[in-house]
Amino acid sequence: MQDDIRTAAKFYASRPGENTARLLRQRLRTFWPSTGPGSAPRAGERILGLGYTLPYLPLWARPGAASGAAPGAVMCLSARLDTAVTRDAATIAPIGVHDCMVAEDRLPFPELHFDRVLMVHALETAERPDELLRSAWKILKDDGRLLLVVPNRAGWWAHADDTPFGQGAPFSPRQIARRLSRAFLRAERHDGALYLPPMGAAHRALGNLAEAAGHALLPALGGVFVIEAVKDVYAGMPAAPAPALIRVPRRIYEPG
Repeated sequence: MQDDIRTAAKFYASRPGENTARLLRQRLRTFWPSTGPGSAPRAGERILGLGYTLPYLPLWARPGAASGAAPGAVMCLSARLDTAVTRDAATIAPIGVHDCMVAEDRLPFPELHFDRVLMVHALETAERPDELLRSAWKILKDDGRLLLVVPNRAGWWAHADDTPFGQGAPFSPRQIARRLSRAFLRAERHDGALYLPPMGAAHRALGNLAEAAGHALLPALGGVFVIEAVKDVYAGMPAAPAPALIRVPRRIYEPG
């Protein structure tokens, strides 16, 4: 995971990475507007980023500048404002946005703690993606929302090894739906993004044109899928035990 984070950091520091982040931020903003009614994050909401979300989390938060790593950690996360993770990834501090490394199946937060979770460059590189989604389910509030970005198996970007979208295993829509269902998450909205080929990412005007044309003409062939999911609370509840059967002794009458 640390190699994947280095790849992502190097990519986003380049001109193609900056333009790619700009295009993807535009799509994320349509799901969670910075302000306004609907699904816009409200003041005081707790937002957690899993994977490499530093280019995107500032849409809804003011980033800080802390980082660290816990022993044996494999997943990078960032948290907003009053729920920032400290350097030892064990407590929560009331300042800025911190980033650190944690185990993907043992997130250092209490259950029902976050209003929203953003996942970018996370699920495709996770060793146990189902456990990662279940961990996110646990720390989300009952009305919490998950915004997930994953590479499209049929897109250009899944095969670009020099970008973070070309790392790990890409997904098809059916695979994503199955994984979300197994984690008791229900997809409510989905869309595509990054329709330009990776080799053209450095060109701002070309990126804008490809994004508009691809979204209108070839919506299933974007480089990534963006999915908003909510907790399926009832599916996550343990089933009530079946009522015990009361055995009544039967009398056998023999003809006299």
